[in-house]
Amino acid sequence: MPTRNTKFYSVLLILSDFIVLLAAFSAAYIARVQLDDRPLVAPIFAVDYLYTVLTILPFWIIAFAFIGLYSADVYNRRLKEWSRLIVGAFIGILLFIGWEYVTDKALFPARLVVAYAFLASALLLILERELLRLIRTLMYSFGYNISRVLIIGNSPATIDIARSLSQTHKSGYKIVAIACPKSLLADDLGAEHFSNADAALASIDELRIGTIIQTDLYDSEVRNQRILTAAQLRHIQYNFIPGEPEFYAGKNTVDVFLGYPMITVYQTPLTGWGEIVKRIFDTLVSFLLIVILSPVYLLIVLLQLVLNPGPVFYVSKRLSRFSDPISLFKFRTMNPAYGKADAAEEFRAMGREDLALEYEANRKVANDPRVTRFGKFLRDTSLDELPQLFNVLRGELSLVGPRPILPQEVKFDKGRAALLHSVRSGVTGLWQVSGRSELSFDERIELELYYAQNWSFWLDIKILFKTIGVVIRRQGAK
Repeated sequence: MPTRNTKFYSVLLILSDFIVLLAAFSAAYIARVQLDDRPLVAPIFAVDYLYTVLTILPFWIIAFAFIGLYSADVYNRRLKEWSRLIVGAFIGILLFIGWEYVTDKALFPARLVVAYAFLASALLLILERELLRLIRTLMYSFGYNISRVLIIGNSPATIDIARSLSQTHKSGYKIVAIACPKSLLADDLGAEHFSNADAALASIDELRIGTIIQTDLYDSEVRNQRILTAAQLRHIQYNFIPGEPEFYAGKNTVDVFLGYPMITVYQTPLTGWGEIVKRIFDTLVSFLLIVILSPVYLLIVLLQLVLNPGPVFYVSKRLSRFSDPISLFKFRTMNPAYGKADAAEEFRAMGREDLALEYEANRKVANDPRVTRFGKFLRDTSLDELPQLFNVLRGELSLVGPRPILPQEVKFDKGRAALLHSVRSGVTGLWQVSGRSELSFDERIELELYYAQNWSFWLDIKILFKTIGVVIRRQGAK
């Protein structure tokens, strides 16, 4: 939702990046030429060096723009921005090396200047972006450059969007008015409520509205045109966000078809090259982990034979991508007599109706009597999950994805199972790093649907690192 504020901030980033990069190259030159007595590869004077840097830097800034560093979708997400800044710094250095190769003219007085320039560029760019983010947050907190918003709509998405924008210090938006049915109104938003759009439009000037967001199209074309015209007459921002969540989740493209705007909605952004990159990453990482962890595998197998007699592994039938059945490998944690039927049936056979009801409500139980002492240790440390790396290597699972569900669990959420299984299931996922066993079945499904609709490679990396922390702290494993 680009506004004057976001455009101004993007221009500020361009200017700041240019200055910071110039400072980084100047520092690299001083560090190697003036503070280091060792001989130089080529006698490059400071004036000639700076002239070359100033010539190439605009192309570097253009490269930054191509990788999205001036897009709000990137600079509003710290991890995503940092990773792209490092990539952008590397691309910029390659531009200099390429220029030197094409012109056959030495640009750097010493090779070490290149290394200094790369490190200084990456570090100073990150510091600069963090400083600007802090300044922007402080300005928003004190009410500067805030866009006052009127939201009009009749669907639950109206309030959902309002809540998402309500953290003014982060979003730069202040929800001052909402035109929606009273049944949808949320008291915690502190916005003025209007029962109909016409009443809200009449108060635009009084409330000093700078942005109108409409989440539903009315049946009457006249009413829709009236809202748009109100924004046009006052030269304020107008945005239409479809109220159906499918339109703003997942991967969407907007095109023109027969003169009309056409929105194409994909189930998941995990298509095309994204899917290929994810599969290559899964294969390489799972193979390396299996090799590195092979002594751990051997030790657990030996301990299983001594402390938990019976089959070493437990093979469970699960559903993965496109609801295809797979054989999921785990180290066995239960008594060998159990795990062959649905858990609720086994609890009832044990005379534990309370556990059967608990399992049917939450798809888990707090204290499972079927689990052995050594099996509990394996579950608490998540070591029972290690054999699933072989499922990843075989292409049945991904390292990150929705948890593979039991066939009998499909009936609990038939409407969303297809979307949930539009991506390959994973060893770990968003629900594991967001509460694991503390989450209800419905909360787990919501998180996994979010992952399927909003996948990115960086989200996978973030989840993998968070998984390590969750496992070390033993959070929610049962």
